Amino acid sequence: MAAEPRYPVPPGVLERFAELGRETSTLAVLRHARIAERMGLSGTDHKALDLASRAQGPLTAGRIAQLTGLSTGAVTGVIDRLERAGFVRRVRDTQDRRKVLVEILPLDEEKLAPLFSSALDVVEQVLEKFSPEERDIVERYEREVLLLMRNDILGETASA
Repeated sequence: MAAEPRYPVPPGVLERFAELGRETSTLAVLRHARIAERMGLSGTDHKALDLASRAQGPLTAGRIAQLTGLSTGAVTGVIDRLERAGFVRRVRDTQDRRKVLVEILPLDEEKLAPLFSSALDVVEQVLEKFSPEERDIVERYEREVLLLMRNDILGETASA
């Protein structure tokens, strides 16, 4: 397999992208903190729920800890709060009754959709300004960033 080509990144370009990434990250955190608050959750609880909801079926607390990068003790608190808020429930593993799994309960899509609609509107407004070919490049960039961030933060090496 041929190595991907590499191109030098001038310091000024790196600084511009770093600043853009920093501001994007800050605004994303603030948006999700506002959404979480409207859901009655903390930002951490909201993002843990998001990560767990993408999994195939119920998860152990240990797996949620791996996905989030949180300690198992912190995850226990997250699960407690999500359970009290009605987003998850603990169930016994049918294969190993000693294990407890966290099952995501069906979300009230009608109630939650308005919380996320403005974010989708922004994405659509931006994407309308790019050709399909340009969108492919932007998507490739985002996927590469996600891949390396997952590896850095969570120690994962799976492709984006």
